[in-house]
Amino acid sequence: MVFTKMHGIGNDYVYINAFKEKIANPEELAIKVSNRNYGIGSDGLVLICPSEVADFQMKMYNSDGTPSEMCGNGIRCVGKYVYDYGLTDKTKITVETLGGIKTLDLIIENGKVDKVKVDMGSPILEAIDIPMKGVEGKAIDYPIMVGQKEYKITAVSMGNPHGVVFLEDGEDLEALPLEEIGPLFEHHQLFPNRVNTEFVKVIDRSTAKMRVWERGAGETLACGTGACAVAVACMLNSLTENIVTVKLLGGDLLVEWDRKNNKVYMTGPAQAIFDGVLF
Repeated sequence: MVFTKMHGIGNDYVYINAFKEKIANPEELAIKVSNRNYGIGSDGLVLICPSEVADFQMKMYNSDGTPSEMCGNGIRCVGKYVYDYGLTDKTKITVETLGGIKTLDLIIENGKVDKVKVDMGSPILEAIDIPMKGVEGKAIDYPIMVGQKEYKITAVSMGNPHGVVFLEDGEDLEALPLEEIGPLFEHHQLFPNRVNTEFVKVIDRSTAKMRVWERGAGETLACGTGACAVAVACMLNSLTENIVTVKLLGGDLLVEWDRKNNKVYMTGPAQAIFDGVLF
């Protein structure tokens, strides 16, 4: 089975062309390939499949084998894969995901995709739709008990659920014990489908810095949907303007929320690392 390992600012996945390859148990395969000691090493598995409603379909699985609705970094790499490997010659494509159909603008440099601008669609803000249990309306700066501490969370779905926590003055983003508190947020009773959690320090009106605990994967270097959720949460809390550079451990993403049309756009790089064969 032929595969390609790719990453978007450090958020790495194993990609398989499902037009050619047949995968009987993708959940099991995701666990196998993601293992960084005994497998290839990745944050999960992405299958590039035919679609009846879009140019391509992206099926993705976390490193623990659970399916995920969307991944902003992952979908940029899908755009690079299908163009660079000759599955399309179009520079604007649509990709079907469990989080809806996304439109990608491929930015070409020297005959290959360098960056991808993704129309991430409209942010989902009603708590019932994220989903959150027992919360009416929008959860903006909403108090939540995690362990023995109260946090304020802003809930946003970008096709998958996110909880954004802004650090208070004096708190050190780098020193946060994500290995301890991340699972407590992920499995909190308010979120029946679990939740990705972003911890954010706002630098200025156009810049925010974040770390992310992804459900099913733990802390990762980057999360594209998380960066979009962070930008939206910044604007909902009047902390930034409508275009934000979100700084992640793996690099930067530019996120714009066009509030007039209620669309979020994310622009960032996509890179292939190597090709290989699974035995």
